Amino acid sequence: MTTICRTSAAALAALLLAACDGGAPKFKSTDITGAQYGKTLELDDHHGKSRRLEDFRGKAVVLLFGFTHCPDVCPTTLADMAQVMRTLGADADRVQVLFVSVDPERDTRAALAKYVPAFDARFLGLRGDLEATRRVAKEFKVYFEKRPGKTAGEYSIDHSAQCYVIDPEGRLRLFVRHERIAEDLAPDLRVLLR
Repeated sequence: MTTICRTSAAALAALLLAACDGGAPKFKSTDITGAQYGKTLELDDHHGKSRRLEDFRGKAVVLLFGFTHCPDVCPTTLADMAQVMRTLGADADRVQVLFVSVDPERDTRAALAKYVPAFDARFLGLRGDLEATRRVAKEFKVYFEKRPGKTAGEYSIDHSAQCYVIDPEGRLRLFVRHERIAEDLAPDLRVLLR
């Protein structure tokens, strides 16, 4: 068998293998393409503008839930997201990070405007009243619950810490564990932005 024939046979075999898996992209995060949730969102951003997922078509959206008084997971997640944006370079302009507050009582528009862009000026904080927050959390299967603190009036919020990625066409695609953002998200976003 000649070298050309062997090369052609290897190329044909590679094409057939790609056809078998449908040529589906390979992600480091959990691929949830086709999930029947995470389709709508309607909240106000930290500028006071009403936002819906449709507003970000053409960009990959990274959606995370948290609160500004969070002592650990939320600031770490936002810092990891800021690093992902730096890693993406020019592609970061095609990504929108949305931080949805699960603490509408304390996370005023002003609080979000100060907190969220401190990690990256492109990030948007989103908020609504308690009912709107519950609707969005339910739509994205996110748990949150207010927990009393040690003193009167003090409280914390227990909440799910995953992130979701929505592709530029508006489809929910990835579930990302918060501890994997720094390592997995930039390569996954590059795949989605191709």
